[in-house]
Amino acid sequence: MDHEAQATSPQTGQARNVLLEVRGLNVRFGGLLAVAGLDLDIVEGEILALVGPNGAGKTTVLNCISGFVRPAAGSIRFAGRDLLALGPERRAALGIGRTFQNGQLFASLTVLENLLIGRHAHLRAGLFQGLLPFGPAKREDAQARQRAREILAWLGLEPYANRVVATLPAGLQKLVGVARALAGEPRLLLLDEPAAGVPMREVTVLVEHLRRWCTDLGLTLLLIEHNMHVVQAVAQRVCVLNYGRKLTEGEPTTVLREPAVLEAYLGREEEASPLLEQEVSDHAAR
Repeated sequence: MDHEAQATSPQTGQARNVLLEVRGLNVRFGGLLAVAGLDLDIVEGEILALVGPNGAGKTTVLNCISGFVRPAAGSIRFAGRDLLALGPERRAALGIGRTFQNGQLFASLTVLENLLIGRHAHLRAGLFQGLLPFGPAKREDAQARQRAREILAWLGLEPYANRVVATLPAGLQKLVGVARALAGEPRLLLLDEPAAGVPMREVTVLVEHLRRWCTDLGLTLLLIEHNMHVVQAVAQRVCVLNYGRKLTEGEPTTVLREPAVLEAYLGREEEASPLLEQEVSDHAAR
């Protein structure tokens, strides 16, 4: 029988369930070891940022969790359940949502249609029932549309419901990708660079969204992000990867000041430190 492990929250000191447990994760692409022996716990209700220089293996980790890449070794458990035998759709049905760096939206469809596709894991009616003008499939369709419109209204996207995705600016397309993931009603949402391509004036709005998703929806967030202002503002913990290995893990301000992290990001420590430390300090002073 599957059981969820428990961990103590560093913020409250209270025991909370470990929603995602990764142990000894190894991923190889040919002769390249992209992820090497990664151990990672994500506690229910927290926001964990996965950071590191380009090529550190961050997106590969998300691909393993969501089922798009099969690891060479290791284990992944979600809510106490082993995920390795399950494909992406089964994992989505269990409550793992995902966004992508490049959106992966259906550009020729409307925003609303993209969200309806995002709800497919919750549909129960079969193909034959779907052809009937009445019955369970029609009720499901009406419920799906109502829920999709609620999500759009909640994210301020309702005015764009009937717009074709390809006609929207990049920042809005990013938000549509999140809305589609939320349509699947996830417990764990994996966000791959949510601030990339978002204008600086909208980053503050994004930060508020991230906080609100956890508070209002009871979500757990694992995000990859290069914008350290976003990381500092929303993450309770940071895990730093470098060349596929965990470099360090802990509270954002402390971790991002560590000499090994500064060197991994920007090269030689003595040259790198002032640059990243200034970005961290700027945000801490706000």
